[in-house]
Amino acid sequence: MKRFNIFLVVMILVSMGFTSCTSCSNDDNSNNASDIAVVSVNSEHFATDAVSITIVPCTLSDGTKTDCYQIITNSTPSDHQMGPWCPDNIADGADAGGIWLENGEVYDVDGAFVENMAAFYEDDNWLMYDENGDIYVTDTEQDCINAANPAVGEEYENFCVECLPSYITDISQTYLIPITPVIQDKPTLFLSRPEGGARPEKPRDVREPEGHAGGPPGQSNAPSTRGIALNGVEFSAPAPVDNILGAYTLAPFDDAGGHINVHQGYHYHAATGVSLKVEQEDGHAALIGYALDGYGIYENKNQEGIAALDLDELRGHTDITRGYHYHVDSAGNNNFINGLKGAYAN
Repeated sequence: MKRFNIFLVVMILVSMGFTSCTSCSNDDNSNNASDIAVVSVNSEHFATDAVSITIVPCTLSDGTKTDCYQIITNSTPSDHQMGPWCPDNIADGADAGGIWLENGEVYDVDGAFVENMAAFYEDDNWLMYDENGDIYVTDTEQDCINAANPAVGEEYENFCVECLPSYITDISQTYLIPITPVIQDKPTLFLSRPEGGARPEKPRDVREPEGHAGGPPGQSNAPSTRGIALNGVEFSAPAPVDNILGAYTLAPFDDAGGHINVHQGYHYHAATGVSLKVEQEDGHAALIGYALDGYGIYENKNQEGIAALDLDELRGHTDITRGYHYHVDSAGNNNFINGLKGAYAN
């Protein structure tokens, strides 16, 4: 009888031990944001020869008073060359031009692309070259400014718009990013642009400014800047491609997904894998920058070429190593992230 009681007590204790371990295991594997530490911005990831970083007090969009990294950059990448953008002749290959983003696809802007634009867009008004096959390209700073003007003149129809690094030697941009992200009660959603919408049949009278968040003016207080790449270049709002094409102009991006305007400097509209990155030891997609709210921005695909899954509406999710973070959209979508989970500096 006594031997039976001892056996029974042992079995009860073992059972209790298994129950306790199972509970601990579930807690450890929880993916709730409240269970995982917030990962602060690591300023050492930025290219020291491209940016100047100091710590300053700041007030965030939700009223939080905290410290921010003040990042000053000349918008010039030190890790890759800028350009080329426009080929000179319809016989030129892909190495003479940049890329164009259309309906989720990335196209080389080579001579053949320019030659076939009328067929590509099913619009005979496209003819960006002369009888010798030479492509009409803006070749002065003033032409660059005029062609990028919201009220672009008809004299720039059928021009390939190319603004050169020599036009932005004196530009400096300053950004504030909270050192430690502060989650908002309600995320900030960026205005979305319609996908695959019909192109206008003739040039519009007013062209949307490039820095705009992507929709009609006055409908959102969201910033147009999405974040900062580790090389100090801005991750910008989607390029207003409908309005660019509507004026019968083309403003290609280089192979890194960037181009220049004289007010904004060099900036990215897509992540193509060219810019500075920090590879992750666990095979996760590489870190390429930080959003304006301080959360990390990572490449679209991991080291095995697999795109991130289970993303929320902002293109973010959480893991134990990186906390909450974003994954950029595919390059062809002319987009980085869809909103900000955290508060951003005013």
